[in-house]
Amino acid sequence: MVRADEGMWLPALIEKLNINQMKKEGCLLNAEDIYSINHSSLKDAVVSLDYGSCTAELISEEGLLLTNHHCGFDEIQQHSAVGHDFLRDGFWAKTKEEELPNSGKSASFLIRFEDVSAKILPELNDEMTSNERSRKIREISSTIEKEATGSDPYEARVQSLYNDNRYYLFVYETFKDIRLVGAPPQSMGKFGGETDNWMWPRHTADFSMFRIYCGKDGKPASYSADNVPYKPKYHLPISLKGYKLNDFAMVLGYPGNTNRFKTSFGIEFTMNVTNPIVIKVREEKQRIMKDFMRTSQKSKIMYSAKFAQSSNYYKYSIGQNKGLESLNVIEKKKQLEDQFTQWANSDTQRKAKYGEALSLIASAYKDVVDESASEYMSEAMVRGPEIFYFAYRTRPLFEALKMDKNSEKVSLATERVKGGLDEFFKDYDSETDQKIAAALFHIYQENVAPQYHPPFFKIVKSKYGNDFDKYMKDLYSRSIFGSEAKLVHFFEAPKAKILEKDQLFQVALEIFRMRAMIGEETEKTKDALTKGNRLFVGGLMEMEAGKNFYPDANSSMRLSYGTIGGYIPRDGVKYDYFTTLQGYVQKGIPGDEEFDVPAKLKVLYDSKEYGRYADSDGSLHTCFLSNNDITGGNSGSPVINGKGELIGIAFDGNWEAMSGDLTFENDLQKCINVDIRFVLWTIDKMAGAQNLLDEMTIAN
Repeated sequence: MVRADEGMWLPALIEKLNINQMKKEGCLLNAEDIYSINHSSLKDAVVSLDYGSCTAELISEEGLLLTNHHCGFDEIQQHSAVGHDFLRDGFWAKTKEEELPNSGKSASFLIRFEDVSAKILPELNDEMTSNERSRKIREISSTIEKEATGSDPYEARVQSLYNDNRYYLFVYETFKDIRLVGAPPQSMGKFGGETDNWMWPRHTADFSMFRIYCGKDGKPASYSADNVPYKPKYHLPISLKGYKLNDFAMVLGYPGNTNRFKTSFGIEFTMNVTNPIVIKVREEKQRIMKDFMRTSQKSKIMYSAKFAQSSNYYKYSIGQNKGLESLNVIEKKKQLEDQFTQWANSDTQRKAKYGEALSLIASAYKDVVDESASEYMSEAMVRGPEIFYFAYRTRPLFEALKMDKNSEKVSLATERVKGGLDEFFKDYDSETDQKIAAALFHIYQENVAPQYHPPFFKIVKSKYGNDFDKYMKDLYSRSIFGSEAKLVHFFEAPKAKILEKDQLFQVALEIFRMRAMIGEETEKTKDALTKGNRLFVGGLMEMEAGKNFYPDANSSMRLSYGTIGGYIPRDGVKYDYFTTLQGYVQKGIPGDEEFDVPAKLKVLYDSKEYGRYADSDGSLHTCFLSNNDITGGNSGSPVINGKGELIGIAFDGNWEAMSGDLTFENDLQKCINVDIRFVLWTIDKMAGAQNLLDEMTIAN
């Protein structure tokens, strides 16, 4: 069994920190081959999708992108309808003219990275309040960002790492004409559904394909029929040779968020407050959505993406709590904190500098009534029903109408909301949203302190006998936000009085006023928590000065390296490091929405028609395990062998190590990847999209 290699490393620093160890494990590349600002390198073939939601890699000279099926799920769903259900049937553009544009989708390239700590840290001191410190950081960062971009069409961001102990500049180039090229049917791209999510063994063809388009000058441009495929600085060659046990593997991508420096106090809050709230609220929301999705093909298409977004983090929260408990993480954190306290107290200067770190953090978690209300507000009201946030977007129009009903502000505010009507109502069912609102607002009422109940709760009690179902039915039916037709009519001649009398709109205002009020209360502990975390992490780095520290993930590009291998999750169970198409077929349940096997796949399996994609053992590998360190945002990241060739796409972590965002478990942490040969086999044998294969650089 191979132990996991911990670390989400900044690619610009691997020459200094990692390359020697990487070469010992089988990497044949130099650091400059991976990250360079002087010539093309691997970094130029990897993009951040939608500012950090996922990762994708370039696999052709014509801007062809490969990512996960779940990273393209929203776009596949948006383009689907009963007559052309791309979720159910898949989608393949056989020509570039058939590729589908996607409003709002983006792909960002990292241009360069720079440590700017020396420009910021000397300007800060411990006498500053949190707000003063933040203002000074923003002021200096703004100057650095402006200087970094100049006249170039770039975006620059200064981000803090190591809990505000270091600052780095990241410069990006972002393309916004990204078109859908291909995706397997959901029965392949999401095979196993929620049952298999976060689990091993997996057999999922979790991939989709997009293409970057740009202006004829090669620069980013808004969608236009005149745009051309982007010519990248570099694209990844693809290997058909596969992998063996203990082979080197690295992942280059944009992991979203980890918090591995979080203390025992924070872990307890996560386990006892955050995760239970997520589980309780989303379980009820998903039950209602699922009931609606079962009513028709149309309803299933409408709510598929919403359900997937909700259920992913729901199951994650369950797994994370189980992992934190079974791995005794709180006790391990306390042991480190005890060691830190002894180290800090053993020296007068250290005690003066770091002695209050843990007490500051502890004080921030002493009373969690406000924080609990904040978590319920986010889950039950802001992310719960959809109509209240949509209605709240009309507030700028309401304010403009009160000031001057004929002003330019009124026109702009009207168009801003009116422009999103069709997109919103296309995948919205009012009755389902009513049920979600009634159920989740009742959960909020039962679990949140009365001082944080919005005023309309009193009306529900006094006039509706605390019957949220009855109240919501009334509220939705009388509101202009109850249907697209009513809103279209309102926007023909918008009036402030209509919004003043619209109770749903007023409820939306009450919700967000209460959210702001809760935010003011939670803000009171922010100074102590921020300062405590900064001192704790700064002290840890000083206490273990000989250790190479990597920063928590923050949607910036990171590299993780390791090897191919299985693992032992519990006594008597040993997992192999790959799965095959045989296992896919064996899992099949005819007609089941999660495990139905496409008929064509079954035929190809029976005839063993694997072509050049078969492994040396004669089977078609579907997925494999490596011990790379990944998290959300890494979805779609390339898995690259020691020669710099693409061998797979990362798409998941394993159930036994769901605590990984808070603490790394060397013996259990695994990265689940779809085998690139399964991807190519699907494109070739299942889709017949030879046009896409012809673009790629494939090494036999």
